This record gives sequence, structure tokens and C-alpha cells, in this order.
Amino acid sequence: MLTKFIICFIAGIGAGLGTGFAGMSAAAVISPMLITFLNMPAYEAVGIALASDVLASAVSAYTYGKNKNLDIKNGIVMMVSVLCFTLFGSFIASLVPNQTMGSFSVFMTFLLGVKFVVKPVMTTKEAMAAADPRKRLIQSVVCGIMIGFICGFIGAGGGMMMLLILTSVLGYELKTAVGTSVFIMTFTAFTGAASHFAIGGIPDILCLVFCVLSTLLWARIAALFANKASAATLNRATGVVLAILGIAIMILG
Repeated sequence: MLTKFIICFIAGIGAGLGTGFAGMSAAAVISPMLITFLNMPAYEAVGIALASDVLASAVSAYTYGKNKNLDIKNGIVMMVSVLCFTLFGSFIASLVPNQTMGSFSVFMTFLLGVKFVVKPVMTTKEAMAAADPRKRLIQSVVCGIMIGFICGFIGAGGGMMMLLILTSVLGYELKTAVGTSVFIMTFTAFTGAASHFAIGGIPDILCLVFCVLSTLLWARIAALFANKASAATLNRATGVVLAILGIAIMILG
């Protein structure tokens, strides 16, 4: 039991920091930790990771929203597109030969971390407000379709792709991008966790509770820090967290 607690607590630290700082899915950290160190079946590990994501993303979204760093209107539009096309992507993936692309999303996590350190996102809220609302709405739908399909087909990388697209394509300021990303992830993670538990049954309760609580705690700490930090500091902190997590998961894999 002590081993379970330690592994789940450490996994929750990585997942929580990734969620609170960068809107990263907890599944990217928790799943490989549970599979590698506790020999847990992959499907059960992903279910626990998604369940951990729900509360961590929700509390992060609340913190970002409270600090006016959340775009709910476009977030809902993107979320609907993501959910619909995740299902479509999953269906298409079931028709083609099995291919593992988890390593792609891990490598992308590392590269995105380096990107934030080397070339930080310094867009201001004023520049965001100047964008054409109609154009942004259309972009949200199109980007949501792309993200959803890729997530459903590959099975990973949603949080990272959302952050990359929100900052690089939609021109979001970093805090608003992370806030909107965790808002969307709350609902996508809930949908994923519910379907995993419905199909695979209830997972190891102790692991579930330990992972959920640890991820929730560290996501809250990271979100509080992120909303008080300057843009430059947040870019550096986000970059370092992502790069370290990317390297750690590659080593574990």
C-alpha cells in the first residue's frame, strides 16, 4: 500500500503541475507511471488518469476563470468540436491497423516545453481583444475538429495540441490559453473516464483516490502560481515543467 501511495503521489505531482501550468492531460504522466511501476493494465491506468484529470482541470479552470483568464464562449465551441471528432477519430482508428503514436505526443511535450523557454508567448489581452470575433469562432470550430480527430485517432496529445493551437493559431495570451484548455479538458476527461469505467469496470480504488487527490492538490498549487506570475515567468515555468515531464516520460517509456 505504501508503494502505491508513493507512486500515485509522485505521478500526481507531475500530472498536477502539467495541468495547472500548461493544461496538459494527466494521462500523459499518470498512465506510464502506473503501468511501469505498478504493472497495472493500460486500460485501467488510462481510466484512473482521466478521472484524475477531471477535478484537476476543473479546479484549474475555476482558478483561471476567477482571474479572468478564460474564454468560455470560444472554449465551449471548441469543446463540442473536440468531443464530436474524438468519437469520429476513435471510430476511424478502429478500422485501421493498430499503431502506437504515444511516443509522438511525449516528444511533442518536450519540444513544446523548449519552445516556451526559447520563444515565449508574449501576446497581450489587448491584442487578443482586437481579433475579429467571427474569425476566431470559425477558427475554434476548425481547430476543435482537428484536435478531436487526432486525439481520437492517436489516443493522446489533446492538452498539448490545444495549448499549441490556442497560442500559435488563435493568438491567445498564455494564461487565457491554459485557462481555456483546462476548461475544455474537464469535459473531455470526464467523458473519457466515464466511458473507461463503463467498459472496463471500477479500477483499483486506492490508486484512484491517491492519484485524484495528489493531482488535484498540485494542479491547484500550479494554477494559483501561474495566475499570479508575469508572462515571462509563466513561459519559463511552463517550458521547464513540460520539458522535464517530456524527458521523464520518454525515460519511463
